[in-house]
Amino acid sequence: MKVVIIGGVAGGATAAARLRRLSESAEIIIIERSGFISYANCGLPYYIGGVIEDKKNLTLQTPESFWKRFRIEARVNSEALSIDRKNRSVHIRNLKTGECYHESYDYLILSPGAEAVVPKIPGVESDKVFTLRHTEDAFALKDVSDKFIDGRAIVVGGGFIGLECAENLAHKGLAVTLIERAGHVMNPFDQDMAAFLHDEMRKNGIDLRLGTSLIEFRENGKGITAITDKGDVYADFAVLAIGVRPDSKLAREAGLETDKRGSIIVNSAMQTSDEHIYAAGDAVSILSRATGAKAMIALAGPANKEGRIAADNIAGINSTYKGGTGVSVLKLFSLTAASAGMTEETAMAMGKDYDTVFTYQGDHASYYPGSESMMIKLIYEKDSGRILGAQIAGKSGVDKRIDTVSIAIAAGLGVEDLVSLDMAYAPPYSSAKDPMNIAGYIAENKMQGLLDEFSYRDIPAIDKNKSMLIDLRTEQEVGSGMIEGAKDIPLDELRDRTSELDKDKTIYVYCRSGQRSYIGARILTGLGFKARSLSGGYLLYSQIQKDKA
Repeated sequence: MKVVIIGGVAGGATAAARLRRLSESAEIIIIERSGFISYANCGLPYYIGGVIEDKKNLTLQTPESFWKRFRIEARVNSEALSIDRKNRSVHIRNLKTGECYHESYDYLILSPGAEAVVPKIPGVESDKVFTLRHTEDAFALKDVSDKFIDGRAIVVGGGFIGLECAENLAHKGLAVTLIERAGHVMNPFDQDMAAFLHDEMRKNGIDLRLGTSLIEFRENGKGITAITDKGDVYADFAVLAIGVRPDSKLAREAGLETDKRGSIIVNSAMQTSDEHIYAAGDAVSILSRATGAKAMIALAGPANKEGRIAADNIAGINSTYKGGTGVSVLKLFSLTAASAGMTEETAMAMGKDYDTVFTYQGDHASYYPGSESMMIKLIYEKDSGRILGAQIAGKSGVDKRIDTVSIAIAAGLGVEDLVSLDMAYAPPYSSAKDPMNIAGYIAENKMQGLLDEFSYRDIPAIDKNKSMLIDLRTEQEVGSGMIEGAKDIPLDELRDRTSELDKDKTIYVYCRSGQRSYIGARILTGLGFKARSLSGGYLLYSQIQKDKA
């Protein structure tokens, strides 16, 4: 059996190694356009920033090491030009010598990945404009950033690559301006949770230009100017990180089925519309366990799994991919941000009857030194309680909690399951009631009618003639700011000061994070008042107001 794999890195290299472990007799050839067969793609921004000092650490395997250990022939600097499905061969060009030849196959695995989106605007072809997708891109970007340690850089795009690039350039000492067309960074986050990311970036000196569209680049002496719809930005160089699209040209030209995004359509065995051709990685369309629809999930974890499954099926093992949850995590200066499943924006667009929970919890027991808080947003179906997604921002323990949500989504669990899940507990690692248990408790209380919450979005519409807004924080806390029009009654004084409240009015209560306002709302409800609690508390409200300002 002869297997040709187009593309290395996560999907292709994993498929090759798995195939060899399953068959010692198979002939396996990898065709890779770049000069590197398997490298740490996700580590590229950290090499630019100097966190990863030796570029050799980015290379996971070389053609020599692949051959020595696996007897797999890896041909780098080689480009697959076309696929002849009828005769089962690939037309290949050696990019160093220019030689072209055909390579036959019994099975073909496509793992071309995704390519950086480059807008068709004037000046984008300048040698002062870079992208960051491949190892060679990282080497070039590190060289230029090393020349301008005290200079200025423009990053266009607020996704994973854009934010990691901005952080690492700032880490080197450059003044960084980040331009993002949308109203917030990070598409896997909603506007309210992205506010915490915006704050972290601004605290670390990033000039954040949201809702700003790039029109063109103009070279300006030794530097470059980004012309936008909201003014010009000058820098020594610029990085384009506005997104990726599936590199599926080869598949399309070969007549393989693709979707409207251009992603290669595969079944659960990672088999394309041609029974002799499989595909894996960023170029394929896979099932989203959150939405139930096909999606492009350009992440390393799914790519590795897909490559393994393609290899299994070629080797005769019945193996299927059940889909992904889109779980991801990002380091942003001292903040960790993570998400899984649907955003609220997605749930709304899909017409889901959903609800949300915000809670602010410590990563471990508050009495144990070093506890750090995280803001958690949980999205779930109102009737069934099925978990749809979550977003978390904090300094520690974020990755552990988002993994819990990812597993819950994959298993089809609901908030009642989140309540009952046993989590590992010791004071240095968590609390007896884990933050995800707490999120489940809040959602369960809402479903049972024990908690009536209002959103920060509702505050401007509160009718002062029909309601009262009560701040349950201490006098010291309210000294740092409070919601306009609110009356301060600390929670522990609430029962003794109900004479100051009007039972004919709805009482809107809030505290720092939502815990005290829940208790206050239960007290007032028990005393015959109609009470509502602010979801996410003053912390979320003030962060959003700060972001707007």
